[in-house]
Amino acid sequence: MRRLPLGYSSLEKIVKNNCIYVDKTKYLLEIVRGGTYYFLSRPRRFGKTLTLDTLKCIFEGRKELFKGLYIYDRWNWEERYPVLKIDFSQITAPEKSRIELNLRNYLFDEEKRLELGDCRREELPFYFRDIIIKAKKKYGKNVVVLIDEYDKPILDNIEKPSVAEEIRDFLSNFYGILKGLDEHLRFVLLTGVSKFSKVNLFSKLNNLTDLTLHPLATVLCGYTEGELEEYFREHLKGVDMEKVRRWYNGYSWLGESVYNPYDILLFIDNGFRFHSYWFETGTPTFLLRLMKERKYFVPDLEEVVATDDLLSSFDIYTMEIETLLWQTGYLTIKGEKQIGEMSYFTLSYPNLEVKRSLTNSILKYLTSIQTNMKGVIQLKLQECLLSGDVEGLMGEFERLFSSIPYTNFTKNELESYEGFYGSVVYSFLASLGIDLIA
Repeated sequence: MRRLPLGYSSLEKIVKNNCIYVDKTKYLLEIVRGGTYYFLSRPRRFGKTLTLDTLKCIFEGRKELFKGLYIYDRWNWEERYPVLKIDFSQITAPEKSRIELNLRNYLFDEEKRLELGDCRREELPFYFRDIIIKAKKKYGKNVVVLIDEYDKPILDNIEKPSVAEEIRDFLSNFYGILKGLDEHLRFVLLTGVSKFSKVNLFSKLNNLTDLTLHPLATVLCGYTEGELEEYFREHLKGVDMEKVRRWYNGYSWLGESVYNPYDILLFIDNGFRFHSYWFETGTPTFLLRLMKERKYFVPDLEEVVATDDLLSSFDIYTMEIETLLWQTGYLTIKGEKQIGEMSYFTLSYPNLEVKRSLTNSILKYLTSIQTNMKGVIQLKLQECLLSGDVEGLMGEFERLFSSIPYTNFTKNELESYEGFYGSVVYSFLASLGIDLIA
């Protein structure tokens, strides 16, 4: 039985350690044959880094790593290309100057790896350009550019808009240099969590094909039901798969729904313990603060109607809560409807993990209720619901509201906000995993 690829985002390590690799090379082959400039948005921990590493291995002609995979006898392995891969998760910093320094050092390491000699080190965009031009000259092949977590330096500073804007403008100039290098480039892919508006970050690189909702990429990241059955059958023997589906399946980008890989691997590794593995890898504090400031009515998360414009992008100063929730993976597409020339999407929680964890975080943020008190009330609420004790249920809700610290209602208008109480009650019930009807 093959090992779980826990902690691996390198195809070489997965293959050499006899780990499971869910074959996505069919989709990658179609993408690399179909165009040159691409962008892909997916939430964190969905396999974007492994996708880029697999592409790197394909273009470098590392045929031995692909034995038994779809692409093995469908790709010309003699065609080897120089690959420049930039991982912004290794570059991010709290200010622009540090990011510039880290990026310069990163490019220097890539220059040495490609054995290019000394490139001109002017402004960073031109240093980037010089590396690409010299790589083509040295290897006689157009260059492949793979950029991972392109937006991380911005997102890490999103609560400081002026800093985020400065970083965004710097990155716009950096990425924009690719636009004038068409004769030197074979393939370009940028991946990230969010999609910033083309009028700013991508204003200079506006020829990207967006794969986020593209048919070629609907199941490129994540595990489908069929893939779970094919690759993890031995690992999941005796497991209640209906419960697994309810907990971890449900992410959709206009195609077949998928599981988050991180959840599945941790679920198996932890002896089939149902837990919020993916959710706990990141705290949506900024989102929670935004929801509180804008007095968002939390029950609306059960069904959000969105347009193409709402899903497509956002800017630092004009962030819609629904857009952020969708791009970060807390909401997903449940349906699509075309009316006239407009597309409308229905969004909701992807699964039980996200619904329980997000509403639990919202409840804690809105009420500041102590964890031990919350647990006691949750237990009593469950007992009342199961026994049909309506009077006891009302008593527990009274207890809930009386346990909210008085300081929550000072120097703000929450106490006069009717939706606040509805949001608290909804969040409490939803955090129990109860199916609610609005």
